[in-house]
Amino acid sequence: MRALRWHGKHDIRCDNHVPDPSIEDPRDAIIKVSSCAICGSDLHLYDGFMPGMQHGDIMGHEFMGEVMEVGSANKKLKVGDRVVVPFTIVCGECDQCRRGNFSVCERTNRNKDVADKVFGHTTAGLYGYTHLTGGYAGGQAEFVRVPYADVGPVVIPDGMTDEQVLFLGDILPTGWQAAAQCDIQPTDTVAVWGAGPVGQFAIRSAVMMGAEQVICIDNVPERLSMARAGGAITINFDEESVLERLKELTRGKGPEKCIDSVGMEAHAARSIDSMYDRAKQALMMETDRPHVLREMIYVCRPAGIISIPGVYGGLIDKIPFGAAMNKGLTFRMGQTHVNRWTDDLLKRIQEGQIDPSFVITHSVSLEQGPEMYKTFRDKHDGCIKVVLKP
Repeated sequence: MRALRWHGKHDIRCDNHVPDPSIEDPRDAIIKVSSCAICGSDLHLYDGFMPGMQHGDIMGHEFMGEVMEVGSANKKLKVGDRVVVPFTIVCGECDQCRRGNFSVCERTNRNKDVADKVFGHTTAGLYGYTHLTGGYAGGQAEFVRVPYADVGPVVIPDGMTDEQVLFLGDILPTGWQAAAQCDIQPTDTVAVWGAGPVGQFAIRSAVMMGAEQVICIDNVPERLSMARAGGAITINFDEESVLERLKELTRGKGPEKCIDSVGMEAHAARSIDSMYDRAKQALMMETDRPHVLREMIYVCRPAGIISIPGVYGGLIDKIPFGAAMNKGLTFRMGQTHVNRWTDDLLKRIQEGQIDPSFVITHSVSLEQGPEMYKTFRDKHDGCIKVVLKP
């Protein structure tokens, strides 16, 4: 089969003659991919910031398609079903899964011993996202083996397009969870850093949850325009002070809720702390650039909530934790518990409350995937979301 594979920093290739997946466990299924996407967090792998990648690893964790084969113990799926596959691999049986904390499933990371050493306790297995999370083959391919396929996949009703439902596997529930973690009240101002796909869904989720005011911070005109279309007031951090504008919009009090939809590769070239982070990265003394985290801690209203859907991979420096403690801030973060939200979100799509396809700016063949990684990373052509068609 064809698949996009990682061969090193900035080296993603569409390889031919990649071995087809096969059933390895009775609960497995094999999916023929009809649509997949490049996620913003895939760029952390592309840029070489996430440890645990190996030469030839298949990329991608946003995908859907048709069931081609099911294992003998899989009673949920049948051949011919259309499914969206959540990026978190869940067993449905461990203590965390029973509590709905699917992204920290205790069983699905087959490299649990390594993850325990790095994180203290394992996370769930993830598709196409380093050997720290199991080394599972990703979905930017023609076919994918889906383990625990009697639990995770979401069966899609007839009459819905790929574009409507593809993002149920990651960025739609990620944006929704980011807002849900904020416990939004009708008088709240919610500030969202980052107007990429997760930021766009966090904006619309906050609006649907009843926030009085939603503010989005970014510097890409096309992304800011899309954020305004979703109901947000926008701040271009290249053109004005984020701190001063947020003070102005909140009568000097700061936003009650702050969402970091950026993560470990924050871009704020004119700030002193950003230059510090880049120097530390170059010397391999820091893995992540936490400019957004610092800014949120500083501007968030006392007793507020900081929600972090943006991916962080390792060590960060110069976090004003004293300010966070003394202001009484609450931090809520983590990979998305996708299956906690999918039933509700699928119903909202069916009822027309949201059409997730609005984020798609580029739809190309799998062979064009390697060049689209660079386009997405550099935000060329107003690139916000890339869908690949195997």
